Amino acid sequence: MSPAERELRGLLVASLAGSAVDYRRFLERLGSHLRAYYKGKLVRSGRADTEAEELVQETLMVIHTRRHTYDVTQPVTPWIHAIARYKLIDHLRHTRSAAANVPVEDAGVLLVQGDHVAAESSLDVERLLALLPLKMRNAIRSTKVDGLSTAEAAARSGMSETAIKVSVHRGLKALAKRVGGTVR
Repeated sequence: MSPAERELRGLLVASLAGSAVDYRRFLERLGSHLRAYYKGKLVRSGRADTEAEELVQETLMVIHTRRHTYDVTQPVTPWIHAIARYKLIDHLRHTRSAAANVPVEDAGVLLVQGDHVAAESSLDVERLLALLPLKMRNAIRSTKVDGLSTAEAAARSGMSETAIKVSVHRGLKALAKRVGGTVR
Protein backbone atom coordinates (compact mmCIF):
# COMPACT_ATOMS: atom_id res chain seq x y z
CA MET A 1 0.00 0.00 0.00
CA SER A 2 1.45 3.39 -0.99
CA PRO A 3 1.96 6.11 1.62
CA ALA A 4 -0.64 8.33 -0.09
CA GLU A 5 -3.16 5.46 -0.11
CA ARG A 6 -2.45 4.76 3.55
CA GLU A 7 -2.85 8.43 4.48
CA LEU A 8 -6.06 9.04 2.51
CA ARG A 9 -7.62 5.79 3.66
CA GLY A 10 -6.73 6.51 7.29
CA LEU A 11 -8.15 10.02 7.11
CA LEU A 12 -11.38 8.85 5.45
CA VAL A 13 -11.87 5.99 7.92
CA ALA A 14 -11.27 8.35 10.85
CA SER A 15 -13.70 10.86 9.39
CA LEU A 16 -16.36 8.19 8.95
CA ALA A 17 -15.90 7.49 12.66
CA GLY A 18 -16.75 11.13 13.35
CA SER A 19 -13.51 13.12 13.12
CA ALA A 20 -14.28 16.44 11.40
CA VAL A 21 -10.58 17.44 11.52
CA ASP A 22 -9.55 14.27 9.67
CA TYR A 23 -12.33 14.76 7.13
CA ARG A 24 -11.12 18.30 6.39
CA ARG A 25 -7.54 16.98 5.97
CA PHE A 26 -8.84 14.18 3.73
CA LEU A 27 -10.60 16.67 1.43
CA GLU A 28 -7.56 18.98 1.31
CA ARG A 29 -5.13 16.17 0.44
CA LEU A 30 -7.51 14.62 -2.04
CA GLY A 31 -8.17 18.00 -3.67
CA SER A 32 -4.54 18.45 -4.63
CA HIS A 33 -4.31 14.92 -6.07
CA LEU A 34 -7.53 15.42 -8.04
CA ARG A 35 -6.35 18.79 -9.34
CA ALA A 36 -3.16 17.25 -10.76
CA TYR A 37 -5.07 14.32 -12.21
CA TYR A 38 -7.65 16.51 -13.97
CA LYS A 39 -5.14 19.07 -15.25
CA GLY A 40 -3.10 16.32 -16.86
CA LYS A 41 -6.10 14.63 -18.43
CA LEU A 42 -7.65 17.87 -19.69
CA VAL A 43 -4.45 19.11 -21.28
CA ARG A 44 -3.89 15.78 -23.05
CA SER A 45 -7.50 15.92 -24.24
CA GLY A 46 -6.87 19.29 -25.86
CA ARG A 47 -8.73 21.18 -23.16
CA ALA A 48 -7.68 24.02 -20.87
CA ASP A 49 -6.42 22.98 -17.47
CA THR A 50 -8.60 25.75 -16.01
CA GLU A 51 -11.54 23.35 -16.23
CA ALA A 52 -9.86 21.20 -13.58
CA GLU A 53 -11.10 23.22 -10.61
CA GLU A 54 -14.75 22.69 -11.54
CA LEU A 55 -14.13 18.96 -11.83
CA VAL A 56 -12.30 18.88 -8.49
CA GLN A 57 -15.24 20.56 -6.77
CA GLU A 58 -17.80 18.28 -8.43
CA THR A 59 -15.79 15.19 -7.51
CA LEU A 60 -15.35 16.31 -3.91
CA MET A 61 -19.11 16.87 -3.70
CA VAL A 62 -19.82 13.36 -5.00
CA ILE A 63 -17.33 11.90 -2.55
CA HIS A 64 -18.91 13.92 0.24
CA THR A 65 -22.42 12.74 -0.55
CA ARG A 66 -21.37 9.14 -1.23
CA ARG A 67 -18.75 8.63 1.46
CA HIS A 68 -21.14 6.36 3.36
CA THR A 69 -20.88 3.87 0.45
CA TYR A 70 -17.12 3.43 0.89
CA ASP A 71 -16.24 -0.04 2.20
CA VAL A 72 -13.64 0.59 4.93
CA THR A 73 -12.15 -2.88 4.39
CA GLN A 74 -11.07 -1.91 0.86
CA PRO A 75 -8.41 0.48 -0.50
CA VAL A 76 -9.74 3.99 -1.06
CA THR A 77 -7.82 4.72 -4.26
CA PRO A 78 -9.91 2.57 -6.65
CA TRP A 79 -13.12 4.00 -5.17
CA ILE A 80 -11.91 7.59 -5.63
CA HIS A 81 -10.48 6.82 -9.05
CA ALA A 82 -13.78 5.43 -10.32
CA ILE A 83 -15.61 8.57 -9.23
CA ALA A 84 -12.96 10.89 -10.68
CA ARG A 85 -12.84 9.03 -13.99
CA TYR A 86 -16.62 9.07 -14.44
CA LYS A 87 -16.77 12.79 -13.60
CA LEU A 88 -14.10 13.44 -16.23
CA ILE A 89 -15.87 11.39 -18.89
CA ASP A 90 -19.20 13.07 -18.07
CA HIS A 91 -17.56 16.48 -18.26
CA LEU A 92 -15.98 15.71 -21.65
CA ARG A 93 -19.25 14.37 -23.00
CA HIS A 94 -21.26 17.33 -21.77
CA THR A 95 -18.76 19.77 -23.18
CA ARG A 96 -18.75 18.00 -26.53
CA SER A 97 -15.24 16.60 -26.28
CA ALA A 98 -14.55 13.08 -27.43
CA ALA A 99 -14.09 10.55 -24.66
CA ALA A 100 -11.68 8.83 -27.05
CA ASN A 101 -9.10 11.41 -26.01
CA VAL A 102 -9.16 10.30 -22.37
CA PRO A 103 -5.85 8.54 -21.75
CA VAL A 104 -5.78 5.08 -20.24
CA GLU A 105 -4.75 5.08 -16.61
CA ASP A 106 -4.87 3.02 -13.50
CA ALA A 107 -5.95 4.06 -10.05
CA GLY A 108 -2.36 4.59 -8.96
CA VAL A 109 -1.94 7.58 -11.28
CA LEU A 110 -4.30 9.58 -9.11
CA LEU A 111 -1.99 9.39 -6.11
CA VAL A 112 1.39 9.32 -7.81
CA GLN A 113 1.92 13.04 -8.14
CA GLY A 114 1.14 16.25 -6.34
CA ASP A 115 -0.69 19.31 -7.60
CA HIS A 116 2.35 20.76 -9.36
CA VAL A 117 2.99 17.85 -11.75
CA ALA A 118 0.50 16.53 -14.28
CA ALA A 119 -0.05 12.77 -14.39
CA GLU A 120 1.60 11.13 -17.40
CA SER A 121 0.03 8.82 -19.93
CA SER A 122 1.18 7.92 -23.42
CA LEU A 123 -1.61 5.72 -24.75
CA ASP A 124 -5.21 6.69 -25.25
CA VAL A 125 -8.23 4.46 -25.12
CA GLU A 126 -9.06 4.32 -28.80
CA ARG A 127 -5.52 3.55 -29.90
CA LEU A 128 -5.41 0.63 -27.47
CA LEU A 129 -8.85 -0.65 -28.33
CA ALA A 130 -8.02 -0.56 -32.04
CA LEU A 131 -5.54 -3.37 -31.34
CA LEU A 132 -8.35 -5.75 -30.40
CA PRO A 133 -10.91 -7.70 -32.39
CA LEU A 134 -14.25 -5.90 -32.73
CA LYS A 135 -16.13 -8.09 -30.22
CA MET A 136 -13.56 -7.48 -27.46
CA ARG A 137 -13.24 -3.81 -28.35
CA ASN A 138 -16.98 -3.23 -28.09
CA ALA A 139 -17.30 -5.18 -24.84
CA ILE A 140 -14.52 -3.17 -23.20
CA ARG A 141 -15.77 0.13 -24.59
CA SER A 142 -19.29 -0.55 -23.31
CA THR A 143 -18.32 -1.66 -19.80
CA LYS A 144 -15.08 0.20 -19.07
CA VAL A 145 -15.42 3.42 -21.08
CA ASP A 146 -19.18 3.96 -21.29
CA GLY A 147 -19.75 2.57 -17.80
CA LEU A 148 -22.53 0.17 -18.72
CA SER A 149 -23.26 -2.85 -16.57
CA THR A 150 -22.59 -6.27 -18.03
CA ALA A 151 -26.33 -6.72 -18.59
CA GLU A 152 -26.62 -3.37 -20.38
CA ALA A 153 -23.59 -4.11 -22.54
CA ALA A 154 -25.03 -7.52 -23.42
CA ALA A 155 -28.36 -5.96 -24.41
CA ARG A 156 -26.61 -3.32 -26.51
CA SER A 157 -24.44 -5.83 -28.36
CA GLY A 158 -26.77 -8.79 -28.61
CA MET A 159 -24.20 -10.94 -26.78
CA SER A 160 -24.80 -12.88 -23.58
CA GLU A 161 -23.58 -11.49 -20.26
CA THR A 162 -21.09 -14.34 -20.04
CA ALA A 163 -19.74 -13.51 -23.51
CA ILE A 164 -19.33 -9.86 -22.47
CA LYS A 165 -17.42 -10.87 -19.32
CA VAL A 166 -15.18 -13.25 -21.27
CA SER A 167 -14.53 -10.67 -24.00
CA VAL A 168 -13.65 -7.99 -21.45
CA HIS A 169 -11.36 -10.32 -19.54
CA ARG A 170 -9.59 -11.63 -22.63
CA GLY A 171 -9.36 -8.17 -24.18
CA LEU A 172 -7.84 -6.61 -21.07
CA LYS A 173 -5.45 -9.52 -20.77
CA ALA A 174 -4.38 -9.09 -24.40
CA LEU A 175 -3.87 -5.35 -23.93
CA ALA A 176 -1.92 -5.87 -20.72
CA LYS A 177 0.34 -8.35 -22.46
CA ARG A 178 0.82 -5.95 -25.34
CA VAL A 179 1.82 -3.02 -23.11
CA GLY A 180 3.73 -5.12 -20.60
CA GLY A 181 1.30 -4.97 -17.69
CA THR A 182 -0.58 -7.59 -15.72
CA VAL A 183 -4.27 -8.31 -15.30
CA ARG A 184 -5.66 -9.92 -12.17
